[in-house]
Amino acid sequence: MAKKNELKEGIVVRSTGSWYNVKTKEGETIQCRIKGKFRLNGLRVTNPVAVGDKVMYYIENEVENTGMIKKILPRTNYVVRESPRRAHHLHLLASNIEQAIVLVTIKSPLLKPGFIDRFLLMTAPFDIPTYVVVNKADLHEEEDDEVFNGLRYIYNRAGYNAILVSALENKGLDLLKSILKDKITLVSGHSGVGKSTLVNAIEPELDIRTNDVSDYSGKGQHTTTFATMHDLSFGGSIIDTPGIKNLSFNNFEPMDVAHNFKEFFELSKNCRFSNCLHLNEPQCAVKDAIEADEASDLRYFNYLAIMEEVQSQNYWERNKEL
Repeated sequence: MAKKNELKEGIVVRSTGSWYNVKTKEGETIQCRIKGKFRLNGLRVTNPVAVGDKVMYYIENEVENTGMIKKILPRTNYVVRESPRRAHHLHLLASNIEQAIVLVTIKSPLLKPGFIDRFLLMTAPFDIPTYVVVNKADLHEEEDDEVFNGLRYIYNRAGYNAILVSALENKGLDLLKSILKDKITLVSGHSGVGKSTLVNAIEPELDIRTNDVSDYSGKGQHTTTFATMHDLSFGGSIIDTPGIKNLSFNNFEPMDVAHNFKEFFELSKNCRFSNCLHLNEPQCAVKDAIEADEASDLRYFNYLAIMEEVQSQNYWERNKEL
């Protein structure tokens, strides 16, 4: 056990908003608060400390074994989204991750393809390898498998791997475990896609609480309340996050969107204009590739929707002085 006021290093494994569980190098977990104000590169964040952060802490109360986080060590990367509760603020999902999984379903709940591309836009700025994992294969009929095959073609061509799994029938779980092994992986998706059930199938000892999809709304009910890092018995760890309803990007400029659809960025080297946004500009290599079926029109449709959203934010919203 660390002595009072002695600075020691640990990693944040759970965030509840006001308290952070810090795992020590000895494997002990200590509840900590934060001392002072932390900013993310000058940006306003609702949670300055994220699961995955390596921190320096000291014991504040030896009787209750609680501590105080004094310093956040440099991050290799982080995943951030627009805060769902506070305008012009960002919310840290995780930091120092090695890869990510966006978990979706084709039915129960119904697939929202736009969500996949929005999630990929969160991980692309740091080139975080991201897998598209489609769960609930046990519910599929022939047309659902055709939809999956179409998704796999689209995302494989864009540089991402898509895999099909069933937590209930153990389909694809060996492949998924091989992907997770010895890596720190962020796992996220809409509520109701079976994230907790899938994690339990991979690592039964975790016994994460699960809920069913609402029969009335067809939408999932939140089961994970706070982001939590779980160690895996076969090596590595996962960061389980609360179900995400939607993703927006008030921290992005239009060029950020253009640069982080990675296959479009590669094509843009052949655009006439170096600052091409692939909208109405002449001699645009991306639009030419879409017309020639050399790039996904679905991805481009989602790109246009996000670009319109970012451009519609006024300058003050995107550049509010912090």
